[in-house]
Amino acid sequence: MLTIGPLNDLPRIRHAFFTRQGGVSEGLYASLNCGYGSGDDKDRVRENRARAMDRIGLEPDRLVTVYQVHSARVAVADEPWAPGEAPRADALVTRVPGLALGVLTADCAPVLLADSKARVVGAAHAGWRGALGGVLEAVVEAMEELGAKRGTIAAGVGPAIAQRSYEVGPEFPGPLLEQSEDSGDLFCPARREGHFLFDLKGYVARRLARMGLVGVQCLPCDTCRESDRFFSYRRSRQRGESDYGRGLSAIYLEP
Repeated sequence: MLTIGPLNDLPRIRHAFFTRQGGVSEGLYASLNCGYGSGDDKDRVRENRARAMDRIGLEPDRLVTVYQVHSARVAVADEPWAPGEAPRADALVTRVPGLALGVLTADCAPVLLADSKARVVGAAHAGWRGALGGVLEAVVEAMEELGAKRGTIAAGVGPAIAQRSYEVGPEFPGPLLEQSEDSGDLFCPARREGHFLFDLKGYVARRLARMGLVGVQCLPCDTCRESDRFFSYRRSRQRGESDYGRGLSAIYLEP
């Protein structure tokens, strides 16, 4: 379980970026796989999520996650939804104490946000597509609708694929550069001609910082290379594996 500076400093806010360690799943999903969208045994996923909640002092039924679709949609959570009724979205916000907002990732960037003065928290699943589509701006705007202010929102970007591991094709920079011409420094040449290495975490952090948040920080982890600590979609594809686990990141307001 990892935490991050800007959120550690906030009173009555608890958060965690969980590693893949400490669960009950086996094989490709070993061991703390928290994704029902994987092919893992659902009872094992349920136990893993319960173990994660226990580590941050909550009952299992106080965790809410969404059906992630790489969108800019945000769900407002007032209470846990019934099994199978999770909304299709890629971010969540709440002002309800004791309700943990969770996002699932396996290379994409998990982003946890909090305004301790307004008592509002948020969480976002930010792959390049969701970030380009505005999921980060959308989650901050949703927090503002609950009373938060940008100048008092802190954000932490959790374990994600690092630039050294994220090779993209020649068509990739175009959409990002069209939206923001100064994104060119987020790409460097890859070994393959015409390909690039993309700094996803840098891109996410830059978009957060441009909104004037009080603090933005990234964890220096590489989900693709650190196979003993994190699940990774890209690593699973490189190895020809049929599936992969999902890591959980969560945040909540203490009562």
